[in-house]
Amino acid sequence: MASRRILSSLLRSSSGRSTSKSSLIGSRNPRLPSPGPAHRAAPCGTLLGRVAEYSTSSPANSAAPSSAPAKDEGKKTYDYGGKGAIGRVCQVIGAIVDVRFEDQEGLPPIMTSLEVQDHPTRLVLEVSHHLGQNVVRTIAMDGTEGLVRGRKVLNTGAPITVPVGRATLGRIMNVLGEPIDERGEIKTEHYLPIHRDAPALVDLATGQEILATGIKVVDLLAPYQRGGKIGLFGGAGVGKTVLIMELINNVAKAHGGFSVFAGVGERTREGNDLYREMIESGVIKLGEKQSESKCALVYGQMNEPPGARARVGLTGLTVAEYFRDAEDPAPATTFAHLDATTVLSRQISELGIYPAVDPLDSTSRMLSPHILVPESFQCSLNMSVDLKLSYNWLSGLLDGKYDDLSEQSFYMVGGIDEVVAKAEKIAKESAA
Repeated sequence: MASRRILSSLLRSSSGRSTSKSSLIGSRNPRLPSPGPAHRAAPCGTLLGRVAEYSTSSPANSAAPSSAPAKDEGKKTYDYGGKGAIGRVCQVIGAIVDVRFEDQEGLPPIMTSLEVQDHPTRLVLEVSHHLGQNVVRTIAMDGTEGLVRGRKVLNTGAPITVPVGRATLGRIMNVLGEPIDERGEIKTEHYLPIHRDAPALVDLATGQEILATGIKVVDLLAPYQRGGKIGLFGGAGVGKTVLIMELINNVAKAHGGFSVFAGVGERTREGNDLYREMIESGVIKLGEKQSESKCALVYGQMNEPPGARARVGLTGLTVAEYFRDAEDPAPATTFAHLDATTVLSRQISELGIYPAVDPLDSTSRMLSPHILVPESFQCSLNMSVDLKLSYNWLSGLLDGKYDDLSEQSFYMVGGIDEVVAKAEKIAKESAA
């Protein structure tokens, strides 16, 4: 009834601007007569026109902000780098954030990074879908607690960019390239986006070459291919981390290379333990000798949002690709599947044999007759001498040359010379 009385007073008022806030207050008096039939028969357009005219002439509305802020936002948009550089959050669903932009021309492409403005902490979003109606769906790289609708979002115009180069050695960074080891900023002049084009086919190497790791059970029974993909499988406590650290150390010493460890969804305790073990083993050096470190760490642990865990692998790959392309002139090699799998067995670990590699379950593409023959080692380049000796020793063991030696002589030794020396020592101790 109150709304009908308000409309009745509007219809009875004059068409000029004499209507004011007092007429609206007076129309709420219940003593005023109800609107007549003539007023109810007025066209709808006339009624809406008078309501709009009344709202524009009201003192309360005249003091409200007009379209001037929209112009200010337009100027700010152009200041930030072009039309459509500023959007606004329109929906937040956990780690999923929808952002609306002013027009379709300013929509950021997929895989573009956006940064939320006026947020307590740095919050980066990555565009994953275009939903239509100038709305893009993004994935947050950090927690969205405290993010509300209407918050301004800056379109950076580029994918997530991270620091690369020797300055990252010995440091721990997150998916955005920010240091999380509390040792200051990563100072470097080299940055790369995590989304880049794959190498051209003409740049890919076609030859196959074994990567000598210095670990006999790996080099002989499941050798790794240089530039290939390797999978380590095993339960808890069988020595995966120890084997990884041994590989990093051997690659650094034997080949002068660097390693990048990307922890995707692992436990915080595991990441901290790995960092401490690398410092103790000398793979990572602190202080003035940081430049002598041989490994960079990139963590997206299990307490991170899904977006960070999904992209931390690409961050680690970007850091490694820079070392491959800029530090090492050798061309890249890309394969679709794993080239070698190393399975660590709990049964072998219980026997006290380390590394606890199961040779029957481990596989390798390099384990083929046309590669693992003496002629191949004689004509191939860059083959390690240790790999030759290991092959010769294994051939002698299969031929029965060392059947007179006890099984204990082969435990925890290096080459066959050490086996013979240990057998003689055991024989002397037994005779005494």
